[in-house]
Amino acid sequence: MDIVFIKQLQVDTIIGVYDWEKSILQRLLLDLALTADQRTAAARDDISLTLDYAVIAEKVTTLITAEPIELIETVAERVAEMLLTEFATSKVEVTVSKPGAVANAQSVGVHIVRTAPVTTPPQDYA
Repeated sequence: MDIVFIKQLQVDTIIGVYDWEKSILQRLLLDLALTADQRTAAARDDISLTLDYAVIAEKVTTLITAEPIELIETVAERVAEMLLTEFATSKVEVTVSKPGAVANAQSVGVHIVRTAPVTTPPQDYA
């Protein structure tokens, strides 16, 4: 399978558990990897047959900025769920980094891997 990816998508949003964090914008950086067969899109040179980076970035940004969230783990889960639901992908990897969250670290974050549920076709008992 092929992987379509977006690295270091910057999203400024209200994120955090402390009171002072709930009144300011903080930057999150997201790395996204979506597994999907890209052979047909490549052969036909047709964007409608692939995962559109611009659309993905816009939907992820809209999701994260729609309401305040406390945990970056929640951000990662919501993004993974949306990607698996709204795009033709069987597996996603989502990394959410929060630069400056810990004084002596460049960044902190979480990395998750989620797969689409396997659907079983209905059996014919006739």
